[in-house]
Amino acid sequence: MIEQFINFVIRPPRAEYNPDQYLWEKEFTLASRTYQRQDLELKNARGYTLKCSHYLPSPFPEDTSLPCVIYCHGNSGCRADANEAAVILLPSNITVFTLDFSGSGLSDGEYVSLGWHEKDDLKMVVSYLRSNKQISRIGLWGRSMGAVTSLLYGAEDPSIAGMVLDSAFSNLYNLMMELVDVYKIRLPKFTVKMAVQYMRRVIEKKAKFDIMNLNCLLVAPKTFIPVLFGHASDDKFIQPHHSDLISESYAGDKNVIKFDGDHNSSRPQLFYDSVSIFFYNVLRPPNLPRGHSKLEKYYDLGNLKLGSGVEESLLYEILSSLRSASTNAASSSSVLPAISTTKSVTELLSDVAPVTDVESFFREDIVGNGESGRDEPTDMQDKLNGEGEDCCSYTSSNRESWGRCSSLGGSDEESCADLRADDTLSQNNVKVFATPMRGTKEKSLYPKDDKKHKKNKNKKKKDESDVKKPKSERFEKLEALSRRLRHCLMKGSNHRRHKSS
Repeated sequence: MIEQFINFVIRPPRAEYNPDQYLWEKEFTLASRTYQRQDLELKNARGYTLKCSHYLPSPFPEDTSLPCVIYCHGNSGCRADANEAAVILLPSNITVFTLDFSGSGLSDGEYVSLGWHEKDDLKMVVSYLRSNKQISRIGLWGRSMGAVTSLLYGAEDPSIAGMVLDSAFSNLYNLMMELVDVYKIRLPKFTVKMAVQYMRRVIEKKAKFDIMNLNCLLVAPKTFIPVLFGHASDDKFIQPHHSDLISESYAGDKNVIKFDGDHNSSRPQLFYDSVSIFFYNVLRPPNLPRGHSKLEKYYDLGNLKLGSGVEESLLYEILSSLRSASTNAASSSSVLPAISTTKSVTELLSDVAPVTDVESFFREDIVGNGESGRDEPTDMQDKLNGEGEDCCSYTSSNRESWGRCSSLGGSDEESCADLRADDTLSQNNVKVFATPMRGTKEKSLYPKDDKKHKKNKNKKKKDESDVKKPKSERFEKLEALSRRLRHCLMKGSNHRRHKSS
């Protein structure tokens, strides 16, 4: 049993993984930006090779340095634990560096030391980043053993901008005594203390560190780095009072967040939002200009904004067709034009099918969508419904682009509820375009009881159809394209309003 406890401390289960399967790809996209994963190796003071990864923008902005957060994993963790950190911090222009500590993951080493030797590994990483002119301020984010590692190193390096400490233990000896009660080992207290002393000697001989020196309460009063503590309220392995004890003795600016869950559970969105805000404040990343999309580069969108539910490639084809039709140029090519258009999209739409206020036109759909579309044939509604499905996505959430980090999103029930709400909203939005404005005006001109008047009108219109047929077909084509374009643009903006409310 004592040997099991010794291995529990210095040789927990080791993570074995394939970086190409469990880390982010060599190149990936988040929030419409491209990022890259740079893998590298560093040697620590004991000669062990450390496997590391650095997540950066691709390409890296010229003449600009970005801050970096080093993610420190737990005692059975690895680099893959930093996937969530990359999703949270990269869109804020904060790079993320992660490593397998010695004795963990794919790095060299046989034993872990719960923070004692890991702080030297962290020192090597900080030294490497300091030599990189592309990196400005540095922050630390650790969980469990990684939180203790961050605190022990932060006490030696006051240049660290900020730390997030998730589930740190205050004192290893006290933690071991608590675990005896948690696992209900029925032994007298003096017997347990003797066993711990025996474990202390064995661990010192094998892993080369003294468990009595792992005491965060000794370094907390000497540390002034801004810190955010996080702890799960139902953590039975490292109980929440450990973070409370460290916080009470901590000398610098501090804040404590308690949340639902246990030691290994996924962290709630509230905690991730707090982490993002904390690092944004202490690291002060620069505001990088966002690259123009294909639509914004070649078309002046005016006041119309693209939502995340808009498929830009399809919208570009609609714009190209609309522009070609308005100039009697029958071309279905989607090749980019050599020069940008002189008219904005709003002006182009107004020339084709004038609407006084696009936003008010869309809001009228929300109020009266039950009436619109009733006077139009079923096949026309089905056609427009099909166009809407091709043009817009039914969800405006970015969670689908987060890859393997499913724990960042809400629960499955919440995701399904969002999808159902977006699906209902998109169906309502399609209905407003199922009844053209031209059709409703013509219908109101005919009294219901005047059949003769209708017959004369229909006969007159039939006589004139041969003369005006080319113009009518062109107008209907422009109007159909206009409706489709308005649906695409306004669909994204309404998603944002719906989500924020």
